[in-house]
Amino acid sequence: MPSVLIVENNDFFRRSFKEILKMYIPSLSVDESVDGSDALTKINESSPDVVFMDIRLPGKNGLELTREIKGLHPNLIISILTSYDFPEYRKVAKEYGVDHILLKDALTGAEIAAMVGAAIEKRKRERSKTESNKEQSSHEEL
Repeated sequence: MPSVLIVENNDFFRRSFKEILKMYIPSLSVDESVDGSDALTKINESSPDVVFMDIRLPGKNGLELTREIKGLHPNLIISILTSYDFPEYRKVAKEYGVDHILLKDALTGAEIAAMVGAAIEKRKRERSKTESNKEQSSHEEL
């Protein structure tokens, strides 16, 4: 089942975002986290397809957390959620491996769902390719 983790400390925004995702993609498993340490635990346990992360979090900010996550899970798709479209945020986000920067008030539910759908398909292809390569390696060893 495709899955998403929303890392956002604003309860109202996090719940609303979850409802929008579930409305457009009913089969989607959506987990929630309010801070970085909880997010890392959930990512390591469940390996979601996409992480939506607020840039401002208690403790580590979303950019620092992204750098740490990408070090452990380089293929995980991370989308930063922010109300602040500053060039310096975009620069650091690119350096740290952020896949998308999404302005909280600029996207529609349909656009978010389309992005999640594309990310899930990309992850499926990557997993399929990895499994195919493992199969080929095991046949070569015989």
